[in-house]
Amino acid sequence: MRVDLFDFDLPEENIALRPVTPREAAKLLVVRPGTETPYEDFTVGDLPSLLRAGDALVFNDTRVIPAQLEGIRHREGAGGQAVSATLHMRIAGDRWKAFAKPGKRIKPGDRIAFGTLWATVENKGEGGEVTLHFDASGPELDRAIATVGHIPLPPYIASKRAEDEADRKDYQTIYAREEGAVAAPTAGLHFTDALFEKLDALGVIRHFVTLHVGAGTFLPVKADDTTEHVMHEEIGYVSEETAAALNAVKARGGRIVSVGTTSLRLLESAADEDGTIKPWSGATGIFITPGYRFRTADILMTNFHLPKSTLFMLVSAFSGLETMRGAYAHAISSGYRFYSYGDSSLLFRDHA
Repeated sequence: MRVDLFDFDLPEENIALRPVTPREAAKLLVVRPGTETPYEDFTVGDLPSLLRAGDALVFNDTRVIPAQLEGIRHREGAGGQAVSATLHMRIAGDRWKAFAKPGKRIKPGDRIAFGTLWATVENKGEGGEVTLHFDASGPELDRAIATVGHIPLPPYIASKRAEDEADRKDYQTIYAREEGAVAAPTAGLHFTDALFEKLDALGVIRHFVTLHVGAGTFLPVKADDTTEHVMHEEIGYVSEETAAALNAVKARGGRIVSVGTTSLRLLESAADEDGTIKPWSGATGIFITPGYRFRTADILMTNFHLPKSTLFMLVSAFSGLETMRGAYAHAISSGYRFYSYGDSSLLFRDHA
């Protein structure tokens, strides 16, 4: 499909630079394709009235690490040069793949000092991607990254303001536990303990999967056609217990509600052709565009995404391209706040 089909104009004032308080006060646009009233306005706090007993919410419990590193490149015969690196996938105890800037000037063999943490550029790929071999490993490396790193705010926020202490809390879900993400699974940022209590009382079940969101989620689609775009892989896990529980939900007629596109991409990666969810672990580069046949979730809760992004393509596949173009037009005209710190939507699957 042509990538320009997924383009739209977004006014600057619709881009959220901070989250609302409390978290569940964010707006929630409910999208029901093929109905007389496809778009309805609620808040996230209204979620219990939109779900029913027996439904299962699936959350991504990845935890954002301070993966933005600022350092000085050292090379024999050359002076030091300031560089930045955004870690996006751990491949060994002492190695990370990262997006480096300025990428063109970095070469294999370069030594980079990120404060007291040193790394060697082991190899270099396309688009500024490098493999960093750190002098530290395992928990020692984790502690060093936590000390010298910064929260890697999305470019559309970082270009407007610097990261600060509030982001350490705001850019993390309250249930985050498995460290390794470079970006937050932002649909989950809206949940609070109080909202969980209401959902528990209703009989809505909670289950957790893990997908370590990489910096590739921020990369624009530069190709003219979706067939020419290659997704960056991300590491994920679905436990045997969670897979069995979600299959049981489907068997008894309950609905699977994926909280976030990351949870949905992982569920689809773990599902058989008949929709049975299997225990799963590994790297997934699944790229979902209109025409894809979903096998798992019935409902998707997600924030509002960038024009021509893989995530807007995914939601268009889930609820229909024309439906989602209309939904985004409604959201923009109604003052919804977009992107990571913005408002949310509850999308019902298009079965047409």
